[in-house]
Amino acid sequence: MALRRRSSKLVSSSSSSLLLLAVAVLLGTHRCAAEDQTLDQKIELIWGAAHTYFFMDGDTETLAMSLDEQQGSCFRSMQLYLFGRIDVDIKLVEGNSAGTVATVYTISEGPWQIHDEIDLEFLGNVTGEPYTLHTNIFANGVGGREEQFRLWFDPTADYHTYTIEWNPKLICIRVDGKPIRVFKNHEDQGVPFPTGQQQRIYGSLWNAEDWATQGGRIKTDWSEAPFVAYYRNYNVTWCQPSPGVPWCGAEPKDSTHFDLKPQELADLQWVRDNYRIYNYCSDDRRFNATEFPKECYLDG
Repeated sequence: MALRRRSSKLVSSSSSSLLLLAVAVLLGTHRCAAEDQTLDQKIELIWGAAHTYFFMDGDTETLAMSLDEQQGSCFRSMQLYLFGRIDVDIKLVEGNSAGTVATVYTISEGPWQIHDEIDLEFLGNVTGEPYTLHTNIFANGVGGREEQFRLWFDPTADYHTYTIEWNPKLICIRVDGKPIRVFKNHEDQGVPFPTGQQQRIYGSLWNAEDWATQGGRIKTDWSEAPFVAYYRNYNVTWCQPSPGVPWCGAEPKDSTHFDLKPQELADLQWVRDNYRIYNYCSDDRRFNATEFPKECYLDG
């Protein structure tokens, strides 16, 4: 929910307090309602419904998304969000998944030329080879901020939790709680950051054989279809500001509330050192020393 601060010239102190109380009650109501909802009430299927089904995996409601030569499948969240944390457990396509891409991502719904987007794309593999987790961030219509990772486990053998944490200070992508990528807000230094547009959450399974596996050299083997990925424990938590701050958009710039803890910073460095296989900020063939995006010199 996008909330705007109102001028103190227009709102008295007592009225402002009542407004903030109303906001807190409204957000609390949203949280409680979301907690009570089932998975099929939180999301809607927007294409490939015939390729998608809900079922109970033990005690857990699960969404199976499938892809064949005719069509894939896609869902989106019922709600739009401005800052929050998205968690979802995913078990990826087993076996030869070359050419397929499973995703979870957020995207704004305003004009495309200024859209914001946070992407997690799991690029399929040839049997026996590792999956690639491809990440990208768009702000004010500008993307090209790709980082890619191998995972330290088999993502097809069991469910793992993938997280997009988005607040006014940073975007943090996590795997099983470990930060693997952080993109900081450097708007004050001229780097666009998604702060003004609400975004909707999507998940999909689709065919991208022209680029997904080894740059498109390995095509989809349709004799292996249908390809199936499983999503469950989808949960969105509204961004929580510091005590006394009415909402995350009002968090003071010098606040350390959203900073990563020392162990999280250590985990982030461990992933960078051992499992990051591409970083746009070190791609000399794409950029030269005078063309690297400004944030490459600021994020550390």
